Amino acid sequence: MTRPFELQPDPRGPGLWAAPGVRIADDVTFGVGVVLHAGVELGPGVVVHDGAVLGRRASLSARSSAPREDPGALIVEAGAVICAGAVVYAGAAIGAGAIVGDQANVRDRAVLGPESVLGRGSALGVHARVGARVRIQSHSWITGWTTVEDDVFVGPGVVTMNDDTMARLAPGQPLVGPTLRRGCRVGGGALLTPGVVVGEEAFVAAGAVVAADVPARAIVMGIPGRVRGTVMDEDLLEGQ
Repeated sequence: MTRPFELQPDPRGPGLWAAPGVRIADDVTFGVGVVLHAGVELGPGVVVHDGAVLGRRASLSARSSAPREDPGALIVEAGAVICAGAVVYAGAAIGAGAIVGDQANVRDRAVLGPESVLGRGSALGVHARVGARVRIQSHSWITGWTTVEDDVFVGPGVVTMNDDTMARLAPGQPLVGPTLRRGCRVGGGALLTPGVVVGEEAFVAAGAVVAADVPARAIVMGIPGRVRGTVMDEDLLEGQ
């Protein structure tokens, strides 16, 4: 088995370093100084910009609850773009046509769905799952075990959480991230507490603190977030 840091210069890109056995389609485009660790698979038309690091393994503390099994290959599907300085871990999956922004971070076993965008400096935690056509703006944290369904909008600086005890969970108690249902919108700087569900087509205003489930189509504002209205028919996805 290839050791994690068994890298060598690769003529397919300027300053490219790659582990033996990486799988790269013929028309992949590389910027300067890209690093490909063992198990990376890049599909047709993928673009990887300067300084991106793909397929790295996580360094876990002795007390970390993150999975320790081999996460498997990093799969980047056709037409996806990995921007400058991004780090995408082994075992992640990047869908066709998706964009991982500059300096973004995608942890092992996370999924970024087709045509979705992860903004500059944003991050997906372990086992976070993001559907299709999702837009996550800059500097947002989608914590581990969060589910984001299709066509969701996440504003800049949104923070999701998965542990009410702040690292003092009882042994065997799972982390539980929020669930963002199809077509909901979460404004900049909102905070979503562990396990909350934001309903389909709901609207969470900027800066809200969401500590309870949000009904479908509800408009939620404030600290703590409270229902203040209903999303109008013309603002629904089907109305566009």
